[in-house]
Amino acid sequence: MALSDTELIHKAQHGDTLAFEELVFRYDKRVLSIALKYVRDADDAKDIYQEVFIRVFKSLKNFQFRSEFSTWLFRITTNVCLTYSSKANKRINVPINDEFDEEQPDGVVLEAEQDFYSPEKVFSGMEINQKINEAVETLSPKQKMIFIMKHFEGFKLREIAVMMDCQEGTAKKYLFEANHKMRKLLKNVY
Repeated sequence: MALSDTELIHKAQHGDTLAFEELVFRYDKRVLSIALKYVRDADDAKDIYQEVFIRVFKSLKNFQFRSEFSTWLFRITTNVCLTYSSKANKRINVPINDEFDEEQPDGVVLEAEQDFYSPEKVFSGMEINQKINEAVETLSPKQKMIFIMKHFEGFKLREIAVMMDCQEGTAKKYLFEANHKMRKLLKNVY
């Protein structure tokens, strides 16, 4: 029977490295996914991922269960992404996929048609994906993080507010501004 996060945290706080590794295993894909969607560069995302889990490892002994472990972890992830973004001088990296990957979670979903895999459809989907990526990159760091957490990761606004250490109204404001800007930038895409 699998241990709960709370049990794993208690064990890790007492030096059990296997318990810490299990916590990392439970959340590593989600942390990497958030980082990758935020920076759009695999190497930068891996740097963020590593920094997040270094911070978690160093701070876990002080974790006091005032929030869910996942909320605490994603707050650290958010902070590292925002800090990394400001250190990177807001450089823009727009990935251009060499291949169409229908299982890519942030890819464009095309309607199932007879010519689904036609070169025209694939190229069109890649172009739309590139325009969406470019539009996301124009958002401010906080708008971008909230937009990604809401639309790509599926978090609720109150969860995002906790992770971003701000009021829910502030998170709503950033999301509204991000959505408005994205609609404006992408109005001719669809």
